[in-house]
Amino acid sequence: MLVAALAVLICGYLLIELADEVREGTTQSLDEWVLRSLRQPGDLAVPIGPVWVRDAAPDLTALGSPVVLFLTVLAVTGLMCVQRKYGLMLFTILTTLSGWAFVGVLKYFIRRDRPSIVPHLREVTTSSFPSGHAMVSAIVYLTLGTLLMQAVTGRAAKLYCLMGAMLLTILVGISRIYLGVHFPTDVLAGWIGGVGWALSCWMVFQYSRRHSGHAGITP
Repeated sequence: MLVAALAVLICGYLLIELADEVREGTTQSLDEWVLRSLRQPGDLAVPIGPVWVRDAAPDLTALGSPVVLFLTVLAVTGLMCVQRKYGLMLFTILTTLSGWAFVGVLKYFIRRDRPSIVPHLREVTTSSFPSGHAMVSAIVYLTLGTLLMQAVTGRAAKLYCLMGAMLLTILVGISRIYLGVHFPTDVLAGWIGGVGWALSCWMVFQYSRRHSGHAGITP
């Protein structure tokens, strides 16, 4: 719990500092350089890389879309309900919903415009900071990865669950940059905020379970 609390504080500090740097425009030149470097020099509408990478990017970014994440959480919580694990079900639902709300609050106050240095390869409507795909996918996949770790035995299997959750989160974030709909700092903020929020919810769940006389979950 102490390690988790320290990690939450670090994530909070980094998120605040990054938001300040973004609002002051300190990161803008680096952000734009990264986006330009991922496009063909002669045509900024065409991303670099082979065709299969260009085709895969929209599929990867869909893993962090509200629809996919909603269906994933719905499937998992449905199984929890069938298994009568109501505490874990409530924990998963509240963590996900509160994470979406937190992203909305951050977007409202930061109000960063979407990148205009390169054409968007996906349609977007909300503000840019932080990346909602990166943040909510971090919250959902890391939370589900932690729960999966309780269902397997052995250090290797537990590490596999954690690494799989991290890989999905990373791929979603990178795809948002590749598609030109987010600056790198938007995605970085999403990852930081997602990890911090998931850990915060886990701490609250652990505290409530212990004080209600039930065993909590352990990472």
